[in-house]
Amino acid sequence: MCGRSSLNKTEKEIEERFNATFYSDELERYNPLPNYNAAPSHMLPIINNHDPDRIHLYRWGLIPFWAKDEKIGYKMINARVETLMEKSAFKNAAKHRRCLVPMDGFYEWKKEGKTKTPYRIILPETPIFTAAGLWESWNDESGKEIFSFTVITQKPNSLMASIHDRMPAILSPEQERLWIDSDLSTTDAISLIEPYPSELMHAYMVSPRVGNVKNNDAQLLDLIDSPPPIQGELF
Repeated sequence: MCGRSSLNKTEKEIEERFNATFYSDELERYNPLPNYNAAPSHMLPIINNHDPDRIHLYRWGLIPFWAKDEKIGYKMINARVETLMEKSAFKNAAKHRRCLVPMDGFYEWKKEGKTKTPYRIILPETPIFTAAGLWESWNDESGKEIFSFTVITQKPNSLMASIHDRMPAILSPEQERLWIDSDLSTTDAISLIEPYPSELMHAYMVSPRVGNVKNNDAQLLDLIDSPPPIQGELF
């Protein structure tokens, strides 16, 4: 599962990275940056396949178009790539509504017995990277339109396998352009997703404070006094 991430970057840095612009009224309304502890239900930046020149703020936790209640979004924060085309919540979105979810790191908890230790995972050579996502539009009873998204997950690479049994579907810059290309078939888009090279990733222990979504400060990014960090290896 991928249920926490961070995006400790400025509006300008994100716009330059994706050659796209924010809607200023959305930034004024939600003020999501920087976010050291991004969590489900937060309004977060995404780039969708319908409007790739803009950076939108969508709610984390996909609400299927057929949903009766928006609370279902809390159960739809991730979508397993292996079953995308089998799940009614994701099948249509995988065909027509793909997106990029920017982050500069994500958190995962390593379980050892009854102990859970939080790690932050980054790409040292890629200050802002993306996970493949899906987005959706849903209307509540009053007619209010809510845009939401989910992060696609996959089996772990060798680095992540030592921490957790899933990892976000991280895309290379070349794959990003293809993932949000509406002309690319669903089959070909899904085939882009493969475990990101572990040697390009780095993981280190962080404070358990990250487990409380109310904590959202730069100290959450700090390495804590702990055993040596996990580092991706070439062999």
